[in-house]
Amino acid sequence: MSEVRRSLPVAQAAPRVRRDAAANADRVLAAAMALVEAGGVDTLTMDRVAAEAGVGKGTVFRAFGNRSGLLAALTDETERDFQRAFLTGPPPLGPGAPPLDRLLAYGEGRLDLQRVHGAIFRAMQGVSIERFGVPARKVSVTHVRMLLRQCGIDDALDVITEAVLGPLDSDTAYHLSVERGLGRERLIADWKTMVRRLVG
Repeated sequence: MSEVRRSLPVAQAAPRVRRDAAANADRVLAAAMALVEAGGVDTLTMDRVAAEAGVGKGTVFRAFGNRSGLLAALTDETERDFQRAFLTGPPPLGPGAPPLDRLLAYGEGRLDLQRVHGAIFRAMQGVSIERFGVPARKVSVTHVRMLLRQCGIDDALDVITEAVLGPLDSDTAYHLSVERGLGRERLIADWKTMVRRLVG
């Protein structure tokens, strides 16, 4: 009987370990985001993240595998928040607004996201083999195609979808807003003009 009693805490330990691991992962993600926001994505090393999070470097590697895995987790976190906003959030980004208004709100929201987290997205694109097959992008393609259909576009839908999404890509948005000097407001305005002309 005493052996059974001694074994019970061991059986209950796994959930606590999982909770501890999840808490450590959250701490690491918060530390990584803080480092990126303070010094850019180039400052993101496993050593610096571990020190910022107050955990051992082994904890970071166990949670995310390597730097690419950590970058992927950061983009996943950001994408999930944005997806919730355009799939179930309030209008005009979420359901309840006319499709053109939703499409314009989507583009503005995506460009704002690129402005804040674009360096992370660009770094991920640098290590991604199948950038067009990334689940988050597939969700965006499906969403934009749906809105374009609701706007009355049926012909050349695949090409028009990519034309709409192209300037929202992190590399292209950075090139246009920074390297070409358009800035955020001009880029958003020009993108909306293009969409309105495509939709007619």
